[in-house]
Amino acid sequence: MIDRLLGRKRLKERIAELEERDDAVAHMEAEERRRGEAARKRQAAEKRVNELETRVTELEDRLERAETREAAGSVDFRRVETLRPGRRDDVLARLRSLETGAEGALSAFVAADGDVPDAVSEALGERASLVRRAAPTLVYLDDAGLVSCALEPALDPEPFCGWDDSFRVEDDWFRPMGTFAFGLVRSDTFAVGVYEGDERVDLETVRTDVMDEHDKGGFSQARYERLREEQIDEHLDECREALSGVPAGLDRTVLVGERGVVKRLAEFADYTAGSDATGKPEPALDEAFAEFWTARLRVI
Repeated sequence: MIDRLLGRKRLKERIAELEERDDAVAHMEAEERRRGEAARKRQAAEKRVNELETRVTELEDRLERAETREAAGSVDFRRVETLRPGRRDDVLARLRSLETGAEGALSAFVAADGDVPDAVSEALGERASLVRRAAPTLVYLDDAGLVSCALEPALDPEPFCGWDDSFRVEDDWFRPMGTFAFGLVRSDTFAVGVYEGDERVDLETVRTDVMDEHDKGGFSQARYERLREEQIDEHLDECREALSGVPAGLDRTVLVGERGVVKRLAEFADYTAGSDATGKPEPALDEAFAEFWTARLRVI
C-alpha cells in the first residue's frame, strides 16, 4: 500500500523491465561476439586450408617434376620464352614457313588432362615427358629434328595429332580474330569490351566500392564479413546485367579475372581464364587483353 502510494511500485516495475532488457542486450551482444569469433576462426581456418592446399600443390608439382626428371634422365626444356604479340607473330610466321616432304611435319594439341599421342612419344622419346608438363599445349616437330617445341595458345583447339607436309598453325588459336567480347571481372571491378580483331569498338565498365577484407575479429567481424559479401553480390549482379547486354551473334565471349569470381559468371563465357590485372576498369581490361593473347614457347 505504501509503495503504491509513494509511486514505488511503478518504479520497481520499471527497474525490473530495464534489468530484463539489459539481460536481453547482454545476451545479444554475447551472441554477436560468439558469431564474430566463429567467423574469425572460420576465416582463419579457410586461410590455413588455402595455404596448405597451395603447399600441397607445390609439393606435388615438385614431386612430379622430380619423378619426371628421374624417369627421363633429368630432361628439361632447352629454353622457355614468353611471346608478346609482335614476337608471337614472328614465331608463327616461321612455323608456317617450314615445308617438308609428305608427312615430315608433326602437329598436335595435348589438353591439360589428355594423353600424349603415340606419334609425339615416338618422335620425342625420353623427352616426351616434357609435353605432359607443358599441357595444355600445341606440339610442333619435324622429322629432321630442326623444330621441336611446345607452344601454348590463347584459345585451346580440340585435341588432334597428325603428320603433314607443313605445320598446322591457326591464327584464331593465338590472335584476336573476328568479332567477340572480352571481359575482366574482379570483386570490385568489371569491364567488358566488344572487339573487332584487336580493336575495341565498345566498352562498358562497373566499379563498386567493396570493403577490404577484415580480420580484426570480435564483435564486428561477422557483420563486416556479411556486408562485404552483400556488396560483392550486388557488384556481380551489375556485371551480369552488363554481360546480358553484350550483342548477340558474336563469335565468342572470353571472361578473365579472379578465378573464384569468374567462376560465378562462367555461364556468360565461352572461354575463361585467370588474370592478375588490377586498377581502373579500362586500363585493367587493356592489360588483361594483352596478357591473354600472350603465348608461351617451350623448346623441347
